[in-house]
Amino acid sequence: MKEILFALALIITSPSFEDGGMLPVQFTGYGKDVSPELVLDNLSEDAKTIAVSFCDEDMPFTDEYCHWICWNIPVADHIPQGLSAGATIEEPFHAVQGIGYGRHKYRGPKPPFHSKHNYHFTVYVLDAELDLPASATLKDVKRAMAGHIIQEATIRCWYQKE
Repeated sequence: MKEILFALALIITSPSFEDGGMLPVQFTGYGKDVSPELVLDNLSEDAKTIAVSFCDEDMPFTDEYCHWICWNIPVADHIPQGLSAGATIEEPFHAVQGIGYGRHKYRGPKPPFHSKHNYHFTVYVLDAELDLPASATLKDVKRAMAGHIIQEATIRCWYQKE
């Protein structure tokens, strides 16, 4: 009899916002501009590293505008709030931050007044480290991840400044 294996689905939640809900102002460019905590459930035992991206779905000139990309995050059950700026993160773990919104850091939403934008955090669980320079963009990271993604999940939010 052939054994059938089912991979567990990765689940992302956040203590800071509900999936599909409004992102609190402290995580935006109108607030403290810090990354929210992301909680990861059902991580694969084969996971070697994690990558995360944060993208705007409503920019008029592109289908996905990257505010943040970070990779080679050590496997853990959460990505903590308020990761530091810079091409590399040293605390609470070592990871690399690429170019998102022109900077090596989390850049929260800052849509024009009265304009609602939709965003998504996507977490990629990988079976390898990525050998990329910190100058890498989301497209570069996606190319490098090809064939190494063992789990992927997304949590959505929106923001509108009144």
